[in-house]
Parts: sequence; C-alpha cells; structure tokens
Amino acid sequence: MNIEVEDLHFSYPGGVEALCGITLRVESGELVAMVGQNGSGKTTLVKHFNGLLKPSRGSVRVGGWDTRAVSVARLASRVGYVFQNPDDQLFCKTVIEEVSFGPRNLGYAPEKVEQLVRRALVMTGLAGREGANPYDLSPTWRKMVALAAVLSMDTPIVIFDEPTTGQDWQSVVRIASVIAALREEGKTVITITHDMDFCAENFARVIALGGGRVLLDGPANKVLGEAEMLAQTNVEPPQLVRLAKRLGLAETPLSIPAFVDACRRAVRRDA
Repeated sequence: MNIEVEDLHFSYPGGVEALCGITLRVESGELVAMVGQNGSGKTTLVKHFNGLLKPSRGSVRVGGWDTRAVSVARLASRVGYVFQNPDDQLFCKTVIEEVSFGPRNLGYAPEKVEQLVRRALVMTGLAGREGANPYDLSPTWRKMVALAAVLSMDTPIVIFDEPTTGQDWQSVVRIASVIAALREEGKTVITITHDMDFCAENFARVIALGGGRVLLDGPANKVLGEAEMLAQTNVEPPQLVRLAKRLGLAETPLSIPAFVDACRRAVRRDA
C-alpha cells in the first residue's frame, strides 16, 4: 500500500499555488513526519492522500489507485485521517456510536465491527466510556474518540494532523503507544506536526516542507540535524539535538538514551 506522488501541483481557488511540483514515495509500513511552518503545504499535501483534494497537475496514487479517479468514500477504506480539531470530526451522540460508524460504513461483518471497536477503545483508553456523549468529554478525551473512530476502520494508512496539540503528557504517551502498535501491525503512519520532540521520538523519516516544496527528506537523525535548512521553514530541531550541537557532539541523538550514549563516546574519545 505505497503512496506515490509525482510532480504534484495544487492551487486553491483564487490562484494561490500551495504545492509546487512535489515528488515523493512513502513505502508501506513507514513512519513519516511532515514538518514546516503554517502555510508550507503539509496539510494540503496529505489531504491529497485520502482524496479530500485533487491535483491541479501531476498525480497521487495510493496502493495503485489514482486519487483523481477514486471517490473519497472508497479511499476511506485505505486511508484514515485524524483531524487536528476533533470537533470537525465527531457527530454521533455516544462514543460507541462514533467509534462503530466507520467500520459499519465499510460493510464489515457485525462480529468484526465489535472486535475492531473494542480494540480501538482499549488502545485509546476509552473502555468504560462507551455511553458518554463525546461533547461531554474534555477536549483531550474528544481527541481520543476521534482517534478511536479512525483506528476502528483498520485502514493500512493512518494520518494524524497535529496529534499532540492541546494534549497533556499522559495523552501524548497514549498517542505514542498507538503509533508503536500501528508500526508493529505494519501500518503506514503519517503525521503533520510542530512538536519536534514528539517527531524525533516516534518517526523514522522526516519530510520538511517550505513554500509548497520539499526542502529535506530522509532519516530523522539526518533531517533534524540540518538546523540551517530547517530554519528556512521556521522549524527548530528537537531539544536534545540542539543540546548535542551546543556540546559539540558529532551525532544527532533523538532520544535520552541515545544522547547519553553519545556523551559517553565523546568522553572516551577525549580521554
């Protein structure tokens, strides 16, 4: 279930060109973070993956399907999209109805729907809240309901739009555990994020966009070490990366254990 983007251009009504010839490929099972300042083209790009937007020029293929020729409803069986604001996504009166809606709409058998819904509720910590109205829950938990509603559809590709915005520490940890579980299942996970620490800790590949173009694309430890290039799109490297640079470390550590190991190696070299 690869995503193939070829010379993608997109202009909004009024003539504003948001994407200017993007070409990239996301392999099945990859964990990819898209970073860049507001207006860099991140959301516009990923909305082409589920057909919410169609190319002005160029092409986007998801598992071989040309998104220009496939409906959004059909693409929903392949690409799940968790919106930044859960209030843009939720519409049912109870959590269980919300989480059940997607798999039922995809035509799954009742027993499979029940299994997928139960799994999604457990993964997001919503078990026991099935009868609650989503709008009686806090914004943090509404985000979990939106996430569960996408997880229950069991799509091979899952997109998160700013998943950590407005979330407390426990919720961020919960979202990270969901991403880890999806990785273990071989699913493709794509996120749009300004949270560079979350990006470094959870994603293997980073794509930096600016002005509707790809500025950087590669392994996280390579891209997040390119401070000057990232600055062109108002993105700062993660805290650990900045600290490592200040200490003169040659490596780009993305986690505390990696940072500690890098410091130890530097001390041994200098001894």
